[in-house]
Amino acid sequence: MSEEIKTENTSVEEPEKKEKKKSKKASELETLKAELESKNDLLIRTAAEFDNFKKRTERERLSVAEYAKAGIIKQLLPILDNIDRAAASDKQSEDYIKGIELIVKQFEALVGNLGIEEVAKVGDTFDPNFHEAVMHIEDEGLGENVIADVLQKGYKLGDTVIRAAMVKVAN
Repeated sequence: MSEEIKTENTSVEEPEKKEKKKSKKASELETLKAELESKNDLLIRTAAEFDNFKKRTERERLSVAEYAKAGIIKQLLPILDNIDRAAASDKQSEDYIKGIELIVKQFEALVGNLGIEEVAKVGDTFDPNFHEAVMHIEDEGLGENVIADVLQKGYKLGDTVIRAAMVKVAN
């Protein structure tokens, strides 16, 4: 009889152990599923926040660029007003010529205030980073690779060339 009890207990205990293992595995599986769902939710939220950040940054960049343009245009408006006045005046008078000269000085002052510099003057050494040689001349009075004439002014802002100067270079 004692043997029968042992076998009965063993057979009863094995299904209980299996069921406990199954229940433990199911519990672990549910825990892992919950954790995965939590991580997926975090990933989706992070991606959405990053997308919103990119959009907000782009809007701010465009806003800053527009604000900078508006500032420059605001500085140009008085000069434009003077050009309109000059266009409406008598082109043969001395005041017309003086007005044009004042407009040129206003533009030069604006360019200087913005930190824009000319990059070519007669007598400077030719530099292909700042100058575009469109003509060459032979002149014994000038050295080699010296700017003989500026055909179109060039400008730079800091280290950035806005427009290369078109120059005539002596060989």
